[in-house]
Amino acid sequence: MHGMDTARGLLRFLTCGSVDDGKSTLIGRLLYDSKLIMEDTLATIEKDSRKHGTVGEEVDLALLVDGLEAERQQGITIDVAYRFFGTPKRSFIVADTPGHEQYTRNMATGASNSDLAIILADARKGVLTQTRRHTYICSLLGIRHVVLAVNKIDLVGFDEATFDRIVGDWATFASGLGFQTMVPIPVSARFGDNVTQRSGNTPWYRGPTLLGHLEAVDVEHGVEDKSFRFPVQWVNRPNLDFRGFSGSVASGRAAVGDAVVVAASGRTSHIARILGPDGDVDVCSAGDAVTICLADEVDVARGDVLAPLADRPELADQFAAHLLWMDEEAMLPGRQYLMRVGNLWTTASVTAIKHRVDVNTLEHAAAKKLDLNEIGFCNFSTAMRVPFDAYTENRQTGAFVLVDRLSNRTAGAGMISFGLRRATNIHQEEFLVDKRARAALDHQKPLVLWFTGLSGSGKSTVAKLVEQALYREGRHTYTLDGDNLRFGLNRDLGFTDQDRVENIRRVGEVAKLFVDAGVIVLCSFISPFRAERRMVREMMADGEFIEVFVDTPVEECIRRDPKGLYAKALRGAIQNFTGVSSPYEPPEQAEVHLHTVGRTPEQAAVEVLDHVRRLIAS
Repeated sequence: MHGMDTARGLLRFLTCGSVDDGKSTLIGRLLYDSKLIMEDTLATIEKDSRKHGTVGEEVDLALLVDGLEAERQQGITIDVAYRFFGTPKRSFIVADTPGHEQYTRNMATGASNSDLAIILADARKGVLTQTRRHTYICSLLGIRHVVLAVNKIDLVGFDEATFDRIVGDWATFASGLGFQTMVPIPVSARFGDNVTQRSGNTPWYRGPTLLGHLEAVDVEHGVEDKSFRFPVQWVNRPNLDFRGFSGSVASGRAAVGDAVVVAASGRTSHIARILGPDGDVDVCSAGDAVTICLADEVDVARGDVLAPLADRPELADQFAAHLLWMDEEAMLPGRQYLMRVGNLWTTASVTAIKHRVDVNTLEHAAAKKLDLNEIGFCNFSTAMRVPFDAYTENRQTGAFVLVDRLSNRTAGAGMISFGLRRATNIHQEEFLVDKRARAALDHQKPLVLWFTGLSGSGKSTVAKLVEQALYREGRHTYTLDGDNLRFGLNRDLGFTDQDRVENIRRVGEVAKLFVDAGVIVLCSFISPFRAERRMVREMMADGEFIEVFVDTPVEECIRRDPKGLYAKALRGAIQNFTGVSSPYEPPEQAEVHLHTVGRTPEQAAVEVLDHVRRLIAS
C-alpha cells in the first residue's frame, strides 16, 4: 500500500446477506484478485482447498475468511470481523457480519461505522426476508450508499432476465429508504465475474465492476464538517494544578481559543489548551483522542458534551427514536433500562411504542412490546436531560444503547429522531411542609412495606395483620392492594407482561406519594418481575423500601387455592397466570424473607413487625 494515491480516502464498507450467499467467497475474491494475499497465505489456502475445500481443484477463497467463522463459533473472536486492504486508488476497511437473523446486533455494529453496504442476494433465491431486513437496517443506521451484489449469477446461466427481476424486486422495496446511490451488480464470487474484472459472460451488463465502484464511489465522510461535539470520557486531574477533560472528538473540529459550552448545564468557557498523545496541539478534529483544558473553573463531569456556543446539541429528557431490539427477553414499555448516549449513562424507559416496522413491507403496525430483532419507533423518557443530535444529522451523538439492568446485556440499539418538547413549563414544586415534617407530626418513619409472592401465598393476610398492629401502636398507615387498585386506578390493565409492568409502575408512583405524606404504606402485589420491584425501590430514598418475600411454594398455593384461580389456570381458562403460564422471579435479597409453610399468618406478621420496629427505633 506504499505510494498509493488514496485521494478518494478510506472507504469503510459492510458485507451482509443471508447464510450461504457467498460473503466470505466475495471478500476472498476481492483480496485474491487485488493481489493482496501473501504468497505463504496463498500456499496454505491452496493446500487447505484440497483438504477442506468445496470447489474441487480450485482455490476455495472462502477459506481466507472462514477461519474466523470457526473461531467465532468457539467464542474466541469478536462478533464482527474487520479486514483491511487497499488498491492503488483507495484503501478499505470491510466489516464481515454473520448472516443469521440472531446476529442482527452484529450487523448493526458493523453498519453503524460503515459508509457503504454490499448486500448479497443469491441469484437462484432472489430477494429474501433477510435481504429486505438488511437493506432496511442499513438505511436506519445511516448508510446512504448501497450495492446489491446478485451473486452466483453463473448458476442461473448468466441470465439477464433473472438479474432484472431480482433488481426490480429490490429496488421497489428500497427506493423510499433514502439511499443516495443504489448500484446492482451481477457477480460470481467463485469465478470472479464482475468482481475486479468485467465479465465476458454478461455482455448485457454495462455498469461498473464491484471493485471499480468501491474505488470510485464518493461517500463524503463529512464528520469533520459537522458541528464540534466532544463527549467527555473522564475528568483528568492528576494534581491540583491540572484539570482537563479527556475523550475522543465525535465530530467537527475545535481550536485553542474557541468558545464552548457544557451542553447540559449551559456553562460557557474558552479552550485554553488541547493535548494530544504527543503534547500540545492547536487544533483537534473528528476521531482525535485529546484532553481539553478550559480557561475557567467550569463544572464538567463524565458524559457531559462540549459544543460551540452558537450550535449546541438538543437537550431533553423525552425524545422519539427508532429502536432495534436485540434481547431474547421482550422490551416492555414502562420497564427501566440503562441507557448510554455517548459517555453518559442514565436510566430510561419507553413510554409508548408509536409503531412497529414490518421489515418485509415497511408498513407500520401497532405493538405493545418489541421481541428479538423487531424494530419500533418509540417515545423515551430518561432520568436526566440528555444532550443529543438527530441521528440523521450526526451518527456519533444521535445513537444510544439500552442495557438490561439485571443481566447487563446490551438489549437494544437506538437512533434518536427528535426531542419531545412537552411540558416545558412544568417544574418540580418545593413545598413549605416536606416529608420529614409530615412524618414528625405522626412521630414515625415513612416506609414502603412491599409484600411480594405468588397468588395464594398469604401476602394480603399478613399485610392486614401488620397494618392492624401498627395502627394499634399509633402509626399512620395505608394499604395498597392489587385487587383493590384494579377496581379503580388500574382498571384499564390486564395481566399481560406489559400490563403487569405498567400496573407496578403506577403503584410505585402512588406509594411514593404516600411516603412523601409521611405514611407507612403497605403494598400487597404479586409483582412477579425483579426489574419492576427494583424500579419501585429506586423511587424511594435509602431505607424506605422494605421488600417482604412471602415465600410459599406453588404446590402449597395450588393446594390452598383460596379463589379457585389455580384450578382455572391449570385447565387453561386463565391466561398469563403467575406460577402456571407466566413466570415469577423470586427476590434475591429481600429485607424480610417469610417462609410460610408450617407457620401461622400471625407468626409471619410478628417477624415483619420486629423488622419495622427496629427501623423506626434507629
